[in-house]
Amino acid sequence: MMAFAERLMAPLVQLRERIARPQLMMAQDGVLQMPHAARQPAEAPKPAALPHPGDVSIPCPDPTAEERACDMHQARGLKLARLDDWARLSAEITRTSKARQKTLGGTPVAELLAYGARSDVVGAAEHALLSGRPDPNAPLLDGIEALEQVLAEHSGDPVIATIVAHAHMDVGWAWRGTGWDVEVPTRNREAFAAHFDRAGDILMDFDPKAEDCPLLAAAHCALITGRGGSPREVVSRYETWIELDPQNARAFRAMGTHLLPRWHGSYDRLELEARRAAGRTYDLWGTGAYAWVMFDAIAQDSTACARLDLDFFLDGLTDILKRTNDQHTVNLLAAYCANTMGATPTGDDETDYIRIQIAAAADEIVREYLTELHPMLWAHAARGFDNGLRVRCVEKFAASGQADALRYLSQLFRRELATGKSVVFTEEGPELQSI
Repeated sequence: MMAFAERLMAPLVQLRERIARPQLMMAQDGVLQMPHAARQPAEAPKPAALPHPGDVSIPCPDPTAEERACDMHQARGLKLARLDDWARLSAEITRTSKARQKTLGGTPVAELLAYGARSDVVGAAEHALLSGRPDPNAPLLDGIEALEQVLAEHSGDPVIATIVAHAHMDVGWAWRGTGWDVEVPTRNREAFAAHFDRAGDILMDFDPKAEDCPLLAAAHCALITGRGGSPREVVSRYETWIELDPQNARAFRAMGTHLLPRWHGSYDRLELEARRAAGRTYDLWGTGAYAWVMFDAIAQDSTACARLDLDFFLDGLTDILKRTNDQHTVNLLAAYCANTMGATPTGDDETDYIRIQIAAAADEIVREYLTELHPMLWAHAARGFDNGLRVRCVEKFAASGQADALRYLSQLFRRELATGKSVVFTEEGPELQSI
């Protein structure tokens, strides 16, 4: 323990110089961002009690319901951690993990509870490292050492071990940032490595399959993708996570991202593992696993997109929709096709051809499956589902997504609207109505 603390303090002492802090501003859509040239703010659509001729009317039950649900579970984890009631926290995480309990948006409740439990420690470290004034004498290690003490008091508890290991990895990423390795100062790389080494030591004694714990499996995936490993090792970790929770699309998506050449794989390996995932989970997803594995990878990497088996991918989207009944998934796929893949052309002909074909698939998804609007998904899709996006006002962010979605729907149904009729979404889908 002391050796670990001393290793971390070495790079901390070197943080005497000030790091310029970017001046941030609040955008109209609720995203905290760098200042730039003034732009025309997008006005939030004004809901009408009844549709007017030429309008699109679609129910929007609760724009921020998923975010509130996530906040509720995170707050529960935070509360139990602050009360030092780790036994109850572990029991609740174990219960929700065994039941594979998820929010309506598909986020595992166990992950949210665990994140809340470590959020005080991680947040304090992130704040100190982002403030530009990390005093060498600042108690940056106090929080993580307190968690280490909790771990010592609950030795053998896989849930507590996972929370503490994830806290180390989160703090490690706070030190490193997301830039290219050559851009990261040596002291930051050393701190990153120290935290990941400690996380590896913690997780070493716990087997996700033996514990039947997807949360632990996800932590093992996070560990190897941070520390590095061969493509075979990365795939093996993700296969365990998927085997334990095959209905969690996030596991497939994360595996695809980390099989890109920029991480720990190759384009050939990405294609191979996407097909293998489809074969292993055919009873559950049909060919949908191929689409899930490729989902974020092709949005981030032009070459991966250009090499995509387009027909297989589109068949996968269809199989996903046939096997899910929730509007969250329908909105996710529609927004992904229309907003993420239908974004500004990349300039590469092969890539743009694939993106155009995927964007066109949004038409059928909307007409065949959409019955209500989930604006937050459309807002996130417009920004490439960036996990690092800092949303400070969910209401404004949701309003921007709702405006994006309504603009798309108005364009999609422009011929129908031109006749003077309204497009009204019902439980059976979009219908033409005369007012």
